Amino acid sequence: MTTNEDIELLVKTGCDVLFLPSVEEVYPGGEDTVKGYDFGYLEQVLEGANRPGHFHGVGQVVGRLLEIVLPANLYLGQKDYQQCMVIRKLVEMMGLTELIVAICPTVREADGLAMSSRNRRLTETQRARAGIIYQCLVSIESKQGSNDFSVVKKECEELFVAKGFAVEYVALATADGLELLDNYKRDTPMVALIAAKLGDVRLIDNILLKSE
Repeated sequence: MTTNEDIELLVKTGCDVLFLPSVEEVYPGGEDTVKGYDFGYLEQVLEGANRPGHFHGVGQVVGRLLEIVLPANLYLGQKDYQQCMVIRKLVEMMGLTELIVAICPTVREADGLAMSSRNRRLTETQRARAGIIYQCLVSIESKQGSNDFSVVKKECEELFVAKGFAVEYVALATADGLELLDNYKRDTPMVALIAAKLGDVRLIDNILLKSE
């Protein structure tokens, strides 16, 4: 979406203030002078493995935003779950002990597809198929009591390929630290995560698994 389109949406939702700084205001000494953060394991797996350096940039940009705005509350969208974990770690590393970080549930279309501006780039045929991502996440959750995760993972990957997706990952991890799991782990909060491309559009989604 363009900046003007974003502004229109903010106005429609009753936004009172928009912070739209210049590059010079955010990086008065130049981008090279901005502090970097090492997120270790969190930036090396899943999205980090597929997009090297991405979370380093996220840390720099969001770190500067927090330094400038000094918010009391920070609201993040669950759709970018790994990014939520990285920013939580960033807040901890910055020592912002009073900042409340809230992860907001993913807003979905009628067929379950996570809402995103990039969905507009899908063709009509691709859009009709895209809801399969959420269907696979629900399947991963529903089969945790009776199936080995590797079986469900293979089923999902085969379905994606059959529908024209290029799969990057179908993964299961602990919900708190994103430790990748080979199988369901009883009494452990888990998250299922998927990344796949449909044409040239890369889609990601996740679902927190409810306890058995």
